Amino acid sequence: MKKICTVLIVLLAAASMAFVGCKKKESVSGTSAAPAAGGTALIGLAMPETHVLRWQKDGASLKSFAESKGYRAEVAYGDADQSQQNRQVQGFLTQGAKLLIIGNVNDGVNSVVAEAAQDKVAVIAYDRLIMGSADYDYYITFDNFKVGQFQGQGIETALNLKSATAASPKNITLFAGSPTDNNSKFFFDGAMSVLNPYVKSGVLKVVGPYPETSADAANFTRIATENWQAPIAKTRMENLLSNDARTVTLDAVLAPNDTLARAIIEACLADAKYTGSGKLPVVTGQDAEFDSALSIKNGQQYMTVFKDTTKLAEAAIILADQILKGQAPNIPGASLASGSLTSIGDTGKKVVKAYLLEPVIITKDNISVPVNAQFYTDAEAAQLK
Repeated sequence: MKKICTVLIVLLAAASMAFVGCKKKESVSGTSAAPAAGGTALIGLAMPETHVLRWQKDGASLKSFAESKGYRAEVAYGDADQSQQNRQVQGFLTQGAKLLIIGNVNDGVNSVVAEAAQDKVAVIAYDRLIMGSADYDYYITFDNFKVGQFQGQGIETALNLKSATAASPKNITLFAGSPTDNNSKFFFDGAMSVLNPYVKSGVLKVVGPYPETSADAANFTRIATENWQAPIAKTRMENLLSNDARTVTLDAVLAPNDTLARAIIEACLADAKYTGSGKLPVVTGQDAEFDSALSIKNGQQYMTVFKDTTKLAEAAIILADQILKGQAPNIPGASLASGSLTSIGDTGKKVVKAYLLEPVIITKDNISVPVNAQFYTDAEAAQLK
């Protein structure tokens, strides 16, 4: 009898262990999976490229802020290849990421955003709206229409357009960002909201293609710069200087960011018309990259727009933390887009919640603003003082 009882006890214990094992396995494969090793949730950070310096800084800042809040964070750069970025995002999902922050390359990211939605993984579109998708709810960026307005206002001020006349018009040529980046349209339309009245009055003459807005898809494509590649902008500028702008002197170039601005200036510096006079066109930009800040200080690039991406990264992680904790988002320094600005979050399939930070226009007169914000290294800051 004692022997039978002992056998029964052993069998019951084994059955109990098997039941616990089954429950544990079910939990890991379901939507209520336990946190990954170390007891901390993983946040996957997918950045589009490294050839634009700001994305390297953004990736590092996002990772640092996430880890400071106790999360595990991994960052991957897509090298302007959406297929590569999709594989990276799928890798994050395989590792059990609980939230993704994606600065996408193009709309081809939609398939993995849909996969994330199926896995109940929240997605934050980071500084680039993910178009054509209804599978995510959050977007965080700057007021990009205002970024463009600042660029237009920079040209307006530098050329004193308010006092200019149609009898002696100023010449400008137009560049836009990547056609696959929805922000490019907001930058351009913001700038042209300032410049179009001067074009229509004859005070400003456009050399080369002239889309009044990004809605003119054919002409917008002609001035767009695939993947924000500097060599493409430089080649186009060289062609303009040899053709459409051969017999005129350009007074301004609408350049959408600093990387392209420097490429455009490089092309101008190889043209005797500008090196001989010692006067470059007024060239705009954005991102306050160090090389462009130095160029502004030295009198080459005219202006940039400072978007403190360190603050953007911090705001994105605050948003991520609140989402993961089930809290209503409340992000210091960012406002939820409302009124006409809600279109900033319109993916074409859904209007997502867009949180906007404020940009700052930078010229030679206030180059100290990004310096004082510790946006540069100490060595870089010393060169700007």
